Amino acid sequence: MLVTLPQMAAFLAAAMLITLSPGPDNLMVLSQGISRGRRQGMAFGLGCALGCLNHTLLAALGVSALIAASPPAFAALKLAGGAYLVYLGWGAIRSPGASFQADGAAGHQGSLAATFRRGLIANAINPKVVLFFLAFLPQFVNPAQGPVGLQTAVLGTLFTLQGAAIFGALGYFSGHVGQWLARSRKASQWLDRAAGAIFISLGLRLILAR
Repeated sequence: MLVTLPQMAAFLAAAMLITLSPGPDNLMVLSQGISRGRRQGMAFGLGCALGCLNHTLLAALGVSALIAASPPAFAALKLAGGAYLVYLGWGAIRSPGASFQADGAAGHQGSLAATFRRGLIANAINPKVVLFFLAFLPQFVNPAQGPVGLQTAVLGTLFTLQGAAIFGALGYFSGHVGQWLARSRKASQWLDRAAGAIFISLGLRLILAR
Protein backbone atom coordinates (compact mmCIF):
# COMPACT_ATOMS: atom_id res chain seq x y z
CA MET A 1 0.00 0.00 0.00
CA LEU A 2 1.41 3.36 -1.04
CA VAL A 3 0.24 5.17 2.10
CA THR A 4 -0.91 3.06 5.07
CA LEU A 5 -3.86 3.99 7.30
CA PRO A 6 -1.67 4.59 10.41
CA GLN A 7 0.66 6.71 8.28
CA MET A 8 -2.32 8.68 6.95
CA ALA A 9 -3.85 9.14 10.42
CA ALA A 10 -0.58 10.45 11.90
CA PHE A 11 -0.11 12.80 8.97
CA LEU A 12 -3.67 14.20 9.13
CA ALA A 13 -3.41 14.76 12.89
CA ALA A 14 -0.19 16.76 12.46
CA ALA A 15 -1.54 18.61 9.39
CA MET A 16 -4.73 19.70 11.20
CA LEU A 17 -2.78 20.98 14.20
CA ILE A 18 -0.51 22.98 11.91
CA THR A 19 -3.43 24.37 9.89
CA LEU A 20 -5.34 25.40 13.04
CA SER A 21 -2.31 27.07 14.63
CA PRO A 22 -2.22 30.89 14.24
CA GLY A 23 -0.38 31.89 11.08
CA PRO A 24 -0.48 34.16 8.02
CA ASP A 25 -3.00 32.01 6.11
CA ASN A 26 -5.41 31.98 9.04
CA LEU A 27 -5.10 35.76 9.44
CA MET A 28 -5.78 36.37 5.76
CA VAL A 29 -8.84 34.11 5.70
CA LEU A 30 -10.24 35.63 8.90
CA SER A 31 -9.67 39.18 7.69
CA GLN A 32 -11.38 38.45 4.38
CA GLY A 33 -14.39 36.87 6.07
CA ILE A 34 -14.79 39.64 8.64
CA SER A 35 -14.39 42.49 6.15
CA ARG A 36 -16.21 41.03 3.11
CA GLY A 37 -18.66 38.40 4.25
CA ARG A 38 -18.79 34.66 4.70
CA ARG A 39 -18.99 33.70 1.01
CA GLN A 40 -15.94 35.83 0.19
CA GLY A 41 -14.10 34.45 3.24
CA MET A 42 -14.87 30.88 2.21
CA ALA A 43 -13.81 31.54 -1.39
CA PHE A 44 -10.49 33.05 -0.28
CA GLY A 45 -9.92 30.20 2.20
CA LEU A 46 -10.56 27.54 -0.45
CA GLY A 47 -8.18 29.35 -2.78
CA CYS A 48 -5.47 29.36 -0.09
CA ALA A 49 -5.99 25.66 0.52
CA LEU A 50 -5.88 24.66 -3.14
CA GLY A 51 -2.72 26.72 -3.58
CA CYS A 52 -1.08 23.91 -1.61
CA LEU A 53 -1.45 21.69 -4.68
CA ASN A 54 1.19 23.85 -6.36
CA HIS A 55 3.59 23.23 -3.48
CA THR A 56 2.73 19.53 -3.50
CA LEU A 57 3.63 19.29 -7.18
CA LEU A 58 6.89 21.20 -6.66
CA ALA A 59 7.84 18.98 -3.72
CA ALA A 60 6.95 15.76 -5.56
CA LEU A 61 9.04 16.76 -8.58
CA GLY A 62 11.95 17.98 -6.47
CA VAL A 63 11.59 21.57 -7.70
CA SER A 64 11.13 22.88 -4.15
CA ALA A 65 14.58 21.60 -3.21
CA LEU A 66 16.08 23.41 -6.21
CA ILE A 67 14.36 26.69 -5.26
CA ALA A 68 15.49 26.39 -1.64
CA ALA A 69 19.06 25.71 -2.79
CA SER A 70 19.10 28.74 -5.11
CA PRO A 71 19.26 32.05 -3.19
CA PRO A 72 18.38 34.18 -6.27
CA ALA A 73 15.33 32.04 -7.11
CA PHE A 74 14.15 32.02 -3.51
CA ALA A 75 14.66 35.80 -3.18
CA ALA A 76 12.71 36.44 -6.39
CA LEU A 77 9.82 34.27 -5.20
CA LYS A 78 9.87 35.99 -1.81
CA LEU A 79 9.71 39.45 -3.40
CA ALA A 80 6.90 38.39 -5.73
CA GLY A 81 4.87 36.88 -2.88
CA GLY A 82 5.39 39.87 -0.60
CA ALA A 83 4.58 42.38 -3.33
CA TYR A 84 1.35 40.55 -4.15
CA LEU A 85 0.20 40.65 -0.52
CA VAL A 86 1.00 44.38 -0.34
CA TYR A 87 -1.00 44.88 -3.56
CA LEU A 88 -4.01 43.07 -2.07
CA GLY A 89 -3.71 45.09 1.13
CA TRP A 90 -3.55 48.42 -0.69
CA GLY A 91 -6.64 47.49 -2.67
CA ALA A 92 -8.52 46.70 0.55
CA ILE A 93 -7.46 49.98 2.18
CA ARG A 94 -8.73 51.94 -0.82
CA SER A 95 -12.05 50.06 -0.79
CA PRO A 96 -15.19 52.18 -0.23
CA GLY A 97 -16.51 49.57 2.19
CA ALA A 98 -18.59 46.46 1.67
CA SER A 99 -22.37 46.49 1.62
CA PHE A 100 -23.34 43.31 3.46
CA GLN A 101 -26.38 41.46 2.23
CA ALA A 102 -28.64 39.04 4.08
CA ASP A 103 -26.60 36.00 3.04
CA GLY A 104 -23.37 37.52 4.31
CA ALA A 105 -21.97 38.28 0.84
CA ALA A 106 -20.38 41.61 0.12
CA GLY A 107 -22.22 43.40 -2.63
CA HIS A 108 -19.47 45.25 -4.44
CA GLN A 109 -16.42 43.10 -3.93
CA GLY A 110 -16.44 41.30 -7.26
CA SER A 111 -17.02 37.68 -8.10
CA LEU A 112 -16.28 34.77 -5.82
CA ALA A 113 -14.03 33.41 -8.57
CA ALA A 114 -11.84 36.53 -8.34
CA THR A 115 -11.59 36.17 -4.56
CA PHE A 116 -10.77 32.48 -4.97
CA ARG A 117 -7.97 33.37 -7.42
CA ARG A 118 -6.52 35.90 -4.98
CA GLY A 119 -6.31 33.25 -2.27
CA LEU A 120 -4.87 30.71 -4.70
CA ILE A 121 -2.12 33.04 -5.91
CA ALA A 122 -1.32 34.36 -2.42
CA ASN A 123 -0.58 30.82 -1.24
CA ALA A 124 0.94 29.42 -4.43
CA ILE A 125 3.74 32.02 -4.62
CA ASN A 126 4.55 32.07 -0.90
CA PRO A 127 8.14 30.81 -0.51
CA LYS A 128 7.61 30.06 3.19
CA VAL A 129 5.04 27.43 2.20
CA VAL A 130 7.54 26.02 -0.32
CA LEU A 131 10.02 25.47 2.52
CA PHE A 132 7.33 24.13 4.83
CA PHE A 133 6.24 21.44 2.37
CA LEU A 134 9.87 20.59 1.67
CA ALA A 135 10.48 20.01 5.40
CA PHE A 136 7.11 18.58 6.48
CA LEU A 137 6.01 16.06 3.84
CA PRO A 138 9.20 13.92 3.77
CA GLN A 139 8.81 13.18 7.50
CA PHE A 140 5.79 10.99 6.67
CA VAL A 141 7.20 9.31 3.56
CA ASN A 142 8.43 5.71 3.76
CA PRO A 143 10.66 4.83 0.75
CA ALA A 144 10.07 1.12 1.39
CA GLN A 145 6.38 1.51 0.51
CA GLY A 146 6.80 2.81 -3.01
CA PRO A 147 7.89 5.83 -5.09
CA VAL A 148 8.71 8.81 -2.89
CA GLY A 149 7.26 11.27 -5.40
CA LEU A 150 3.87 9.52 -5.45
CA GLN A 151 3.73 9.32 -1.65
CA THR A 152 4.52 13.02 -1.48
CA ALA A 153 1.73 13.77 -3.95
CA VAL A 154 -0.80 11.73 -1.94
CA LEU A 155 0.16 13.36 1.35
CA GLY A 156 0.14 16.83 -0.18
CA THR A 157 -3.34 16.21 -1.56
CA LEU A 158 -4.53 15.11 1.89
CA PHE A 159 -3.04 18.27 3.37
CA THR A 160 -4.90 20.33 0.78
CA LEU A 161 -8.25 18.65 1.51
CA GLN A 162 -8.07 19.14 5.26
CA GLY A 163 -6.89 22.72 4.69
CA ALA A 164 -9.90 23.37 2.46
CA ALA A 165 -12.26 22.12 5.18
CA ILE A 166 -10.66 24.18 7.95
CA PHE A 167 -10.16 27.39 5.96
CA GLY A 168 -13.68 27.11 4.54
CA ALA A 169 -15.06 26.89 8.09
CA LEU A 170 -12.91 29.86 9.20
CA GLY A 171 -14.19 31.94 6.31
CA TYR A 172 -17.79 30.99 7.03
CA PHE A 173 -17.79 31.79 10.74
CA SER A 174 -15.65 34.92 10.42
CA GLY A 175 -18.17 36.13 7.83
CA HIS A 176 -20.90 35.93 10.48
CA VAL A 177 -18.74 38.09 12.76
CA GLY A 178 -18.17 40.58 9.95
CA GLN A 179 -21.87 40.77 9.17
CA TRP A 180 -22.59 41.57 12.81
CA LEU A 181 -19.87 44.25 12.95
CA ALA A 182 -20.62 45.90 9.61
CA ARG A 183 -23.78 47.78 10.60
CA SER A 184 -22.82 50.82 8.56
CA ARG A 185 -20.69 51.66 5.53
CA LYS A 186 -18.29 53.56 7.81
CA ALA A 187 -17.74 50.48 9.96
CA SER A 188 -17.29 48.42 6.80
CA GLN A 189 -14.63 50.82 5.54
CA TRP A 190 -12.66 50.37 8.74
CA LEU A 191 -12.98 46.60 8.49
CA ASP A 192 -11.52 46.74 4.98
CA ARG A 193 -8.71 49.01 6.19
CA ALA A 194 -7.89 46.65 9.03
CA ALA A 195 -7.82 43.72 6.59
CA GLY A 196 -5.62 45.74 4.23
CA ALA A 197 -3.21 46.56 7.04
CA ILE A 198 -2.90 42.84 7.86
CA PHE A 199 -2.12 41.98 4.24
CA ILE A 200 0.45 44.78 3.91
CA SER A 201 2.18 43.85 7.19
CA LEU A 202 2.36 40.19 6.13
CA GLY A 203 3.72 41.19 2.72
CA LEU A 204 6.41 43.45 4.17
CA ARG A 205 7.31 40.81 6.73
CA LEU A 206 7.78 38.29 3.91
CA ILE A 207 9.90 40.69 1.84
CA LEU A 208 12.13 41.71 4.77
CA ALA A 209 12.49 38.23 6.31
CA ARG A 210 15.98 36.77 6.19
